[in-house]
Amino acid sequence: MSAVPFDQRDGEIWFNGEFVAWKDAKIHVLTHGLHYASAVFEGERAYGGEVFKLRAHTERLIESGRILGFKVPYTADEIDAATTELLARQGFSDAYVRPIAWRGSEMMGVAAQNNRINVAIAIWQWPSYFDPEQKMKGIRLDLAEYRRPDPMTAPSKSKAAGLYMICTISKHAAEAKGYADALMLDWRGQVAEATGANVFFVKDGVLHTPKPDCFLDGITRRTVVDLAKRRGIEVVERAIMPEELSGFSECFLTGTAAEVTPVSEIADWRFTPGAISKRLVDDYAAEVMPKQAAAE
Repeated sequence: MSAVPFDQRDGEIWFNGEFVAWKDAKIHVLTHGLHYASAVFEGERAYGGEVFKLRAHTERLIESGRILGFKVPYTADEIDAATTELLARQGFSDAYVRPIAWRGSEMMGVAAQNNRINVAIAIWQWPSYFDPEQKMKGIRLDLAEYRRPDPMTAPSKSKAAGLYMICTISKHAAEAKGYADALMLDWRGQVAEATGANVFFVKDGVLHTPKPDCFLDGITRRTVVDLAKRRGIEVVERAIMPEELSGFSECFLTGTAAEVTPVSEIADWRFTPGAISKRLVDDYAAEVMPKQAAAE
């Protein structure tokens, strides 16, 4: 990945309905979203010149804003069109897409009912979230200190910026100990997810994954569930306790950034990336390609 800081890159960003120079896409230091996390965002990937499941991501962005109490001031059609045009203007075929909506700087304080809702989209080239050479060997995860909160205490069905504070803390702590990421439990002590990806386990040919009742039911997660079912692989969504991890043979993460990434270790538990993980890595890689490109 380029070492150029993100505020110093070239290209354009779509900002409140206009394409502006990348370096000019700025906000004030007293922006409400910066101080009070009144922001929602998406992570998307383009493959072969098309954003995978763009509409699903856009609809979730709008719904996340609604959950946080604000209306994104653009329609899904407008956001999709802006994303597609920006991808072309950036000149990328394979890229990462980051739309974000946030409360502006008109009022400063916990309450900011009259603040403008700003929307921006940035697109840049971002390779695999984890080292491709290590991917099929399986990455190593630590066990996070912080837990996913009770949905009665946080808007867990939204992709809200504030929910990622404990993810950043947990990933930094894991990386400081030599791990690639961390597995988070929920407030009940059940297995939840990694810091930015959902988790799956394999036992006797069956996929097991935590029920997403206090974290996002990821778009990639749902895609992989569908892919597994197409292969005739049974998928069980249920509560999973940490003490069960020793009984699973394979483990992998799913997410827009992570795609499908096998796991070899979670704290003291060990896994061996096997046939099901490899099958779903390959199936997902094929699924995300535009159908026209895949047919050529």
